[in-house]
Amino acid sequence: DGKASGAVSAFAIANDTGALTRRNEQPSEGGAPCFVSVDRSGRVVLVANYAGGSVAALPIEADGSLAAPTHVAHHTGSGPNAERQEAPHAHCIVPDPSNRFALSADLGADRVFVYRLDLESKSLRRVESGDAVMRAGAGPRHIAFHPTLPFVFVTNELDSTVATLRFDAERGALSPLDTRSTLPAGWKGTNYPADIHIASTGRTLYASNRGHNSIAVFSVAAATGALTLDQVVSTDGDWPRNFGLDPSGRWLLVANQKSDSVVVFARDQKTGRLTPTRERIALPSPV
Repeated sequence: DGKASGAVSAFAIANDTGALTRRNEQPSEGGAPCFVSVDRSGRVVLVANYAGGSVAALPIEADGSLAAPTHVAHHTGSGPNAERQEAPHAHCIVPDPSNRFALSADLGADRVFVYRLDLESKSLRRVESGDAVMRAGAGPRHIAFHPTLPFVFVTNELDSTVATLRFDAERGALSPLDTRSTLPAGWKGTNYPADIHIASTGRTLYASNRGHNSIAVFSVAAATGALTLDQVVSTDGDWPRNFGLDPSGRWLLVANQKSDSVVVFARDQKTGRLTPTRERIALPSPV
């Protein structure tokens, strides 16, 4: 619509076929929006704008369409990687399990920002003392909350690691605990971790590696949240930007962006380990 902004679109989903019907579109009030989430009450959409480093809240109307953004929060900061961290780059925003806070990983600022999620005013209020300052040059990208324990896991795109943070849900405060590589020992190529998901049991964590073209499989210690790299399995394709666990927990689907395929893995529900099924869908540039 001639605005210097990206946009967020809303679609209705047909119950019988799953077909999509576009409801409407609203500006994200920032450039290159790259991540959307919905608060756990279904009242607000949260969007991260990569270009310019901002996050916005958009109310959801009764018919599922979107109202214009009611609040935009601008990040500040930069990192040592001159090419990728010259300015803030918000890469995701996710509500916490209590639905009282939202966390945003910013690749450019090397920081996970904490916001109080105000559903009455549809606004994001910064909890500055709650932020996690990540290792310089890490490039935090995506976030996964442990389903039962007070831990948050973050993929770091620029140093090929997953960070474990403790989250105090009373104060909205993050504390870094540990960092683990997403790559096999000794591998030296170029790699950029992307997506991250945790099983509903909380016992297994998964992260995708673009470059090594693999899924890293971590076991999660029951009490401490400590990660152990158990498996690194090829995605049988190029540039696995995104992946997801199906609702049954039996399957993991990986989108290989540069080789135009979605590949299916069987998942052992006890160990979390992955086995190729050779099932694949041809799809152009899936993310």
